[in-house]
Amino acid sequence: MSNSMKITAGQAATRTLTDLIRAMDGQRATTITYVDSKGDESVRTIEIHNILTTSKGGIIVRAMCRARGEMRTFTLEQIKAYTVHRIRFVLAVPEEKAGEAFPVAHFVSSVERMIDLELERDYPLPKVSLAA
Repeated sequence: MSNSMKITAGQAATRTLTDLIRAMDGQRATTITYVDSKGDESVRTIEIHNILTTSKGGIIVRAMCRARGEMRTFTLEQIKAYTVHRIRFVLAVPEEKAGEAFPVAHFVSSVERMIDLELERDYPLPKVSLAA
């Protein structure tokens, strides 16, 4: 991964998501530029612990924020730019927040398998019983 800022508007959301998943899997710190709900832009270095989808199809990034020292939630749409660093995670997840970091985590070997798991969860196949 390059150490230059990647602008999310300049690439597909799947590329951004792939890079963030790789950062999470490799336990690499990531600096993001994001816009909060008030429209204020901020730059933070985070340690991503989980990436989830909402019931409406949004993507949520759960990460320890190095500036705040606590677990924070970011939506993929809020992240305007990011850089994945070589430096590893240094923050410990507080015990009372550990469950929030990993509510329903899937550990998968590829982005395709993660998408399959999410689709299986959202669109389960009907149960078919064979008549004897």
